[in-house]
Amino acid sequence: MHTQHQDLIQAVQRNCHIADARHAGDYTLCVYLLKMREFFRWEKGIRLSDVVTSDDVGEWLTQREAIWDELDAQDYAPLPLNGSGEHDPFANEAINAALNGAGLVYSAGYGRRCRPLFFLAELEQTIEQDGYTILVAGRELARDVEAPPAMNQGKQVFIRRESLRRMVWEKVDEWRWSGLDNPMGRALSCYDFDTDMEAALDALAAAETETVVAHEIGEVKAGQVLGDAEWQTMLFALPPSHADIMLRAVRDLLADCLHTLPELLARGNAASLHFYFGNLSAMRKKLAPQLVEAYQHWHTTGDVGRISAYAEWGQKHWAQVGSEALALFKANEVDFLGTIEALITG
Repeated sequence: MHTQHQDLIQAVQRNCHIADARHAGDYTLCVYLLKMREFFRWEKGIRLSDVVTSDDVGEWLTQREAIWDELDAQDYAPLPLNGSGEHDPFANEAINAALNGAGLVYSAGYGRRCRPLFFLAELEQTIEQDGYTILVAGRELARDVEAPPAMNQGKQVFIRRESLRRMVWEKVDEWRWSGLDNPMGRALSCYDFDTDMEAALDALAAAETETVVAHEIGEVKAGQVLGDAEWQTMLFALPPSHADIMLRAVRDLLADCLHTLPELLARGNAASLHFYFGNLSAMRKKLAPQLVEAYQHWHTTGDVGRISAYAEWGQKHWAQVGSEALALFKANEVDFLGTIEALITG
């Protein structure tokens, strides 16, 4: 199907290898080995429910690291596009303008610690929202070791179904080891994983794709409130720190109060609401204990009123906290990190 795009696929994958070569050292050894096992599974087309052992991955890992050694000092290469010459690999909009009509989607951007992220995939769906374009990717043709389920790049938002499906599977696998009665377990109990693992995983991933889309629309709205460019400038200027983690949680909470939570409540899917709370980061729980309490109230009584009330309150509160953080950053506050932490924790 993609024979005519082989040169493009190879060029994107080469850039992925360069990014991986430069940033593999960002991970602890344990995280690195887990990510490489997952990457091996993707590259070899192994089902998520099939077991992959260290012996399976060992020789492949040695070969991959040898490729990285050869590419580590290379520059990211321009991408060859049929009929429109070569493009800078970070020219998302121009590249997608050439590829989307052919059923493909491409993304290049930066993640944590300014790590470049690339992927090329089949395009499944395009959604227009408030001047932004949300591109939903299906089967991935080239990718990095790091594969976030969603990302924003300028006026384009990318949702990666394959990466989301893998993330969901990791949550399923992790919960099956513990078996705890918690939000994640309650979400998974709504699906028949015992009878047909793959079908249940597909159904859960499909439902959570809608939630990720809702969150990314919330991110768009949060950017309109806070100012995307100013916010990104602040985050890029921060060293790895507690304040950095807190600011990212503030932005996520604002996005969720603006759109994700209202959308989940309107949808009325109990499994998705459980799954949302099962995925709340430790920092978001710390900053929003009232939201966690509202979930517990809903779980006990079936009354979503407190969740709805928190979302309405949070739209103003987290917008104010984010705006004040930006003002402190622009004012060149001497102890910026400490002041930010004090501001956020109130």
